[in-house]
Amino acid sequence: MRLQKNTSLALYSVLEFAIDPTRHIPAAEIAGKYGVSPHHLAKVLSELARTGIVESVRGVGGGYRFAGNARRITLMDVIRLFEDLTPAPNERREPSEDTPVGMALGAVLSEIDEIAKATLSSITLATMLRLIERQQGRPIGAVAAPDAEAASAGPQAAQPRARKSAGAAARRRARRPSTARSADRA
Repeated sequence: MRLQKNTSLALYSVLEFAIDPTRHIPAAEIAGKYGVSPHHLAKVLSELARTGIVESVRGVGGGYRFAGNARRITLMDVIRLFEDLTPAPNERREPSEDTPVGMALGAVLSEIDEIAKATLSSITLATMLRLIERQQGRPIGAVAAPDAEAASAGPQAAQPRARKSAGAAARRRARRPSTARSADRA
């Protein structure tokens, strides 16, 4: 699946905003970072604002900020705003596509598109932000704050919880009659 330039810009922008949803980012900053025209990017951002994924704030200190839910919005949700994913009914076909080989290749390519759509529908913005964090090797923005707190608490913070759950599991096993004890009673 090949994405149009507007779709890629929308994905880049949404992820940039989602990294720190409290920050208002000027369109010019994102346009400069990705080497695109601010005017072109403004059209993409206005569509994202119209759908409520981002919000526009005018004036000094204004810009755009993330307004959606990173745990619920998927990559496909953003892609659908800019791509027509329905096959064209009157799409011009090559004569070779009507051959057995052409039909078989068409079936495989169609299946690949469906797998790509399913994958993009399963990846949330929150998942992408965690991937960005792993690639950078450090927490990013406000979304990473809970993970950062857990990491700064150190491995000792997780140990008591692990001991407690191990102890609870041992108590449950002790309460259950073993099959050997059940057989002795019979």
